[in-house]
Amino acid sequence: MKLLLLPLFCLVGTMALAQTPTIQQSISMKSVGSPQISPDGRWVAYTVTETNWEENAYETEIWLTNTATGEKYPLTNSKKSNSSPVWSPDGKTLAFLSTRDDKSQIYVIHPQGGEAKALTKFETGVSYFDFSPNGKSIVFAATVPDSKAFKERIEKYSDYEVVQQDYKMTHLYILPVSDTATKLPTPKALTKGTDFSVGSFSFSPDGTKIAFDATKNPDLINSHTADIYVLTLSDTTARKIVSTKGPDNNPVWSPDGKQVAFVTANEDEFFFYANRLIASVPSEGGAPTVLSQSFDENAGLLDWSSEGIWFSGLQKTTSHLFLLNPSTKKFTKITQPDNIIGNQFSFTKDFKQIAFVMASPNQMGEIAVSSIPAFVPKILTQMGDQLKPYKTATREVVSWKSRDGATIEGVLIKPANYDPTKKYPLLVVIHGGPTGIDMPSITADRYYPIELFTAKGALVLRPNYRGSAGYGKAFRALNVRNLGVGDYDDVISGVDFLIGKGMVDKDKVGAMGWSQGGYISAFITTFSDRFKATSVGAGISNWATYYQNTDITPFTRQYLKGTPWNDPEIYKKTSPISYIKTAKTPTLIQHGELDRRVPIANAYELRLALEDNNVPVKMVVYKGFGHGITKPKQMRQVMEENLQWFGKWVFGEETKN
Repeated sequence: MKLLLLPLFCLVGTMALAQTPTIQQSISMKSVGSPQISPDGRWVAYTVTETNWEENAYETEIWLTNTATGEKYPLTNSKKSNSSPVWSPDGKTLAFLSTRDDKSQIYVIHPQGGEAKALTKFETGVSYFDFSPNGKSIVFAATVPDSKAFKERIEKYSDYEVVQQDYKMTHLYILPVSDTATKLPTPKALTKGTDFSVGSFSFSPDGTKIAFDATKNPDLINSHTADIYVLTLSDTTARKIVSTKGPDNNPVWSPDGKQVAFVTANEDEFFFYANRLIASVPSEGGAPTVLSQSFDENAGLLDWSSEGIWFSGLQKTTSHLFLLNPSTKKFTKITQPDNIIGNQFSFTKDFKQIAFVMASPNQMGEIAVSSIPAFVPKILTQMGDQLKPYKTATREVVSWKSRDGATIEGVLIKPANYDPTKKYPLLVVIHGGPTGIDMPSITADRYYPIELFTAKGALVLRPNYRGSAGYGKAFRALNVRNLGVGDYDDVISGVDFLIGKGMVDKDKVGAMGWSQGGYISAFITTFSDRFKATSVGAGISNWATYYQNTDITPFTRQYLKGTPWNDPEIYKKTSPISYIKTAKTPTLIQHGELDRRVPIANAYELRLALEDNNVPVKMVVYKGFGHGITKPKQMRQVMEENLQWFGKWVFGEETKN
């Protein structure tokens, strides 16, 4: 049994500061996800993620709710996490992944309750899985266990890696499912070798074939090599049916098994900021046909029924479910009203009902169900009840013109007691990506204590700067060869927009962000004198340093359209370090010690340059972490550090130890 205890000082803080959630209370808030509606629509399995302070972990359990009565109960309750629920085709059992015995393994349980039974004890753990259409077998993807020769190498020489050679491939395995089995079934490899590494997969309707995508190897620099294959289960032969340039992935079968839909960059060389389109191809192979060209955003392919192809997609600061007619190539928006934020959709067997995560402005995400196509959502969870003890800030979408005339939107967050006659300090919180997006729904604070900032009397602006998702292909390409420079224009024009409306004290402005948001904050640090303080979280300071060390080198080659060797000037123009001699802004730097995406050399380079130029700087390194901070105690430190930093430099408070 799992026992979650909050420290005494947290409980005291709850009573003393009931108006605004503390950092610990924010981190402790639960969230829901992964809704899976049963084939008959009677039940929804979903996950609840909560914070285990004692184990310093975010842990997930699977819950079950009755779609008619709303009755709900936890289906799992073990150490560590249980996630990724999948119904058997007959709806009598639920399979899921569990880390209760360290590595992620497949378990099954009856929805009425009882003990979960393990189906796998795979050496490297299971990545993801699905039932066959008849429910008699499960196929899963997993990293191939080390060979005998590799284990002998480790025994002889200890552990080392030959770069771009010692790849750990992912392959598909199949195992039988039986209620009467008394021992673990032995998985059989369906794919093998070093020719490719498998990504996502799906069964054909008759269960005789599997479509899957695979790359040359699992190295992120080779994501563009993803192609579509079809595997025949009877003899485990696989043949490539799509081999266009650029990534092709996420295959989904047509109801008659004659076509395979997939997501494609449509041979766009610069696919990092191109639209991901839905295309189809005959299951025997042939010329692909693009189907979603008229949808100017990334189309998230979900499923294919007799009604058409279902997909999800962003529409500015909202997210919806769509139905695509593969014959006419026209699509219909299913979810309403326009301001809904819907995602993680799953369908009943007859495609008459859906379960999904639904949010709206100033509301938390909840598990909901609805009939389709007549959309009438019914909310099944009450995550929003966590906010009832608190007086929270309000969120609204605002827009302004950037320096080059581009329309930029953002989410403006106001204190609960906002007074339109006053001028407020402004803190700009910048999302990552750059193809991230900020929405006006409420999520528990992470990295930056938004609610406490507003409780101190600040406005918070979260700009969807050029390159953000949700606004179409042309908008996402506006920062190509313009990183930092155009982004800064979008941020500062938003600041000036609010100053012009009489809402902001121009002498009390700060900026912060993580990843790409950290990069833009670093650019603000060195390029501008308009900000009282910045916080650079896992940010790039020098694109050449980044390019030479990151695990995703194609990023800069696509956005800057060059390398440091053939176009050093574009790297210089867009790097914060190039403007270090004009830097004046006090800067907090936070970075994970083992960050491969934005290697920590960027942080050390910026810290030393600021120190050499007599700019106040503080750097905090999070030991053992990569690009994100994935444990609650370290997240608490990240947030407290930012609260104190901006408390000192923007609000004029004394620094606490």
